[in-house]
Amino acid sequence: MNRRMFIGGGLGLCAGAIILPALSQKVMQESDLLEMEMESGIVSIRLFSDLAPAHVGRIRALVQARFYDGMPFARVIKDFMAQTGDPLNMTRINPRQLPPLVAEFSSLPFERGTVGMARSRHPHSATHQFFITTSRARYLDQNFTVFGKVTGGMDLIDQLHGGLHETGRVLNPQTIKRLRLAPFRSDWRVSES
Repeated sequence: MNRRMFIGGGLGLCAGAIILPALSQKVMQESDLLEMEMESGIVSIRLFSDLAPAHVGRIRALVQARFYDGMPFARVIKDFMAQTGDPLNMTRINPRQLPPLVAEFSSLPFERGTVGMARSRHPHSATHQFFITTSRARYLDQNFTVFGKVTGGMDLIDQLHGGLHETGRVLNPQTIKRLRLAPFRSDWRVSES
């Protein structure tokens, strides 16, 4: 083997070492599908990284850190929404230390199956809790950040235990077993559930 071939091959290996991780990271970033495993089945959620990049980035980071595993649906109001992200026990991530996100309001309506970021009365206060609407909620439109849509398994959200009438607080909440980024697939479609 001559020196040129050795150097050229070595440069090719170095380029591969740089390009391959970058490509695999791009594929991971392009996977805008979450799979939420519940006791009763899987809920699929499409993420809208083009409309709410900061919120989707936060959700992805928390999912990769397994923050939502074992997380309860601690607030469920029938014919309105189911909310999760408030841990029953201390997790490895202290949610109080997460910096608040700047709101990313869009024109997408809060229809059945819309996934939005929970927040306080201040529009730029969302950090880690999210909710899934179970019916049309017009008054949330352009007041809360939409970052996803349920594409399958909406019936599982409908089956969650309802909470107290005034607050929606669930006394014996069902939990998310696992929440993961699904492998990138070009064949998924948004479906009505």
